[in-house]
Amino acid sequence: MKQATAPFMGGFLQALGVTVYCALVGIFIWNANHIFGQMNNFLGPILILILFSTSALICGLVVFYKPYKLFFAGKKKEAIRLVIQTAAWLFAFLLMSFLLTLAFK
Repeated sequence: MKQATAPFMGGFLQALGVTVYCALVGIFIWNANHIFGQMNNFLGPILILILFSTSALICGLVVFYKPYKLFFAGKKKEAIRLVIQTAAWLFAFLLMSFLLTLAFK
């Protein structure tokens, strides 16, 4: 029973990690003008693209590192299940975010 619970909780925790990370990046972007002031040169778009690339790397690692380890340890079904559960939890967090946005509009 414990083994069946671990991937379920793992998917939830991975999705929660991605959601919290995205929230922190969103807060940073929301307050960027207060932190850096108005940017009138080419560095602003470069910094955003670097932040976007770094965020894609971090989210990819959070979501796929554990399934990668499981897959190459011969636990292919568990790896696939973990990715699917993470995707499902991410979708659930997305829906909750939409509902919160509508509720506080």
